[in-house]
Amino acid sequence: MAQIMALAVSEPVRVDSRRLGDIVTELGETAAQNVIGLALEQLATALTLADNAIRANNLPEAVRQCDLLARLAWQIGLLSLAGVAMDLGFCAERGQAVPIGAVHARLMRVGNRSLTAIWDRSQLA
Repeated sequence: MAQIMALAVSEPVRVDSRRLGDIVTELGETAAQNVIGLALEQLATALTLADNAIRANNLPEAVRQCDLLARLAWQIGLLSLAGVAMDLGFCAERGQAVPIGAVHARLMRVGNRSLTAIWDRSQLA
């Protein structure tokens, strides 16, 4: 009889701290916190809309939201999130059902962890 083992799915979230530092240097601490806070709100919205589009099998909308999500994430240094969003958009463009399911699950994990990581950093600044 085969044994089944549950595997914990965890991966580190990559945040470009230098990019965050550049934002603070360019804008000042208060303005940077406001800009990062606004970006986090937009990221959370795009993540939710991408999730909804995938669940509704609306692939063109999923591609659009993943593109937006990747651009926003890249701008504030959320490298892992930007990469996974690009991967999901790529799969959705091609209508690849099996990879879409796997990458969608990864996007939700990485997205939530990334938003938490950047929020915690912006609160410490």
